[in-house]
Amino acid sequence: QVQLVESGGGLVQPGGSLKLSCVVSGGWIDLGPMAWYRQTPGNEREQVATITSDAVTTYADSVKDRFTIARDNAKNTITLQMNSLNPEDTAVYYCTVRARVGKAWGFWSNFWGQGTRVTVSS
Repeated sequence: QVQLVESGGGLVQPGGSLKLSCVVSGGWIDLGPMAWYRQTPGNEREQVATITSDAVTTYADSVKDRFTIARDNAKNTITLQMNSLNPEDTAVYYCTVRARVGKAWGFWSNFWGQGTRVTVSS
């Protein structure tokens, strides 16, 4: 199976920066797109940023020009550099990957980390 562990969350003042990291471990045939989502109480998970294995990225409008997603295929990690943070960015941030697992040709499935909390407050 595939495991994801996020790190880097914490408390930051408005206007500050944080960098989240996500390490993928376990066994797989292939790793596909990876992404960061975030969730606040009572709301659905919101896609923040995605990155393909070829480093093609997309961003939610709310974080464009402030957040940067990056991927290191050799280390099976992705990061999310978050700048100019504001209180609306407060959430639990989740890392996810679409991976091909199993035997022979396997099958594609989505895997999630446990999340890391980001609080933006003065």
